Order: sequence, then C-alpha cells, then structure tokens
Amino acid sequence: MHDKLESRAARLSDTTPLPTRVTLLIVLTITAATMIMLWAGSVESRKAPAIAPLLWLYTGLFVLRVAGQVLVAIQPRKWLPPMWQWNLIPYPILLPIQLVLIAVMVWINMAFSSVSGIAATNSAAIGDFLLSFSAVYALAMATRYVVRMRRRPDQRWFGGTIPIVFHFVLASYLHALGLFYARS
Repeated sequence: MHDKLESRAARLSDTTPLPTRVTLLIVLTITAATMIMLWAGSVESRKAPAIAPLLWLYTGLFVLRVAGQVLVAIQPRKWLPPMWQWNLIPYPILLPIQLVLIAVMVWINMAFSSVSGIAATNSAAIGDFLLSFSAVYALAMATRYVVRMRRRPDQRWFGGTIPIVFHFVLASYLHALGLFYARS
C-alpha cells in the first residue's frame, strides 16, 4: 500500500531530472532556431541540399528521444525521468512505430542528401498539405502542453513534456519537407 502511495505521489509532482530539463530546452531552442532560419531564408535555403542537414538534425533529435526511452525501459536512470512520463501509447506498441518512422525519415533524408529519388521530387500539393498538417500538429502540441500544465500545476514546466517536445521536432521535420515541396 505504501509503495502505491509513493508511486502516486511521484506521478503528481514533476520528477523530470535536471539533465533532461536542460536537454528539452536545448531541443526546443534548436528546433525554434532552425524554423526561424527556414522562414527567413531565401528560396535557395529551401532546396534539397540545404534542407537535408535539417532533416538529418530533426531525425537525430528524434533518435535521441527513442534511445532515451529504450534506456529507461531497460533500466531506470537517475538522469532520465521515469517511464510513465515518456508516452501515452503502451511501449510495446510505440517502439515499433517509432522505429518505422525513423526508417522512413532516414530514407527521405538519403534522397534529399543525394538529391535523387522520389522523396526529393517537388510536389506543390504535397507541400501545401505538409505545411498545413505540420501547423495543425504543432498547434495541437502547444494546446496539449497548455492543457497538461493547467491540469497538473505541480508538474509545471517540464513534467510529462518529453512527448510534446519531440512532437514539435516531428512537426518541424514535416514543415521543412513542406517548404521544400511547396516552394522549391
């Protein structure tokens, strides 16, 4: 009974370790800075050779999230938050989805890096869709963050935010793709 109460108390407070908080802030800063660079850049900065490094960066950040989650699933780490803060979907279902997503991202990134293949071919319709979808996706994550912080003020600012932050990374990946397809 005492263990259940301790577990519940831990869930009701922000247990996000400082290294994770710092990492989340760095990830958000990188994501915001690269998005600003894309928006402020010229048409040249939206061509495949210029977009490829950003796609690899976003993929690397997402891999960082998946790797951290794998480490916690194998054995809890003091410098990473407990497993319950990482996802809403059961982990045995989530991990294969994440691995497939990473494989697709790598395939797209390789096409952009070599400027060849179907993934690096312009399509205004796909670009417009991705731009709209990524905006709605990012807005949904911003809303999710606000709702979470209102419902759990004891977890402000970082409690349970790992999925939210990395969904912003994925939204940025889609937005970069959308800019390439729509405006190159």
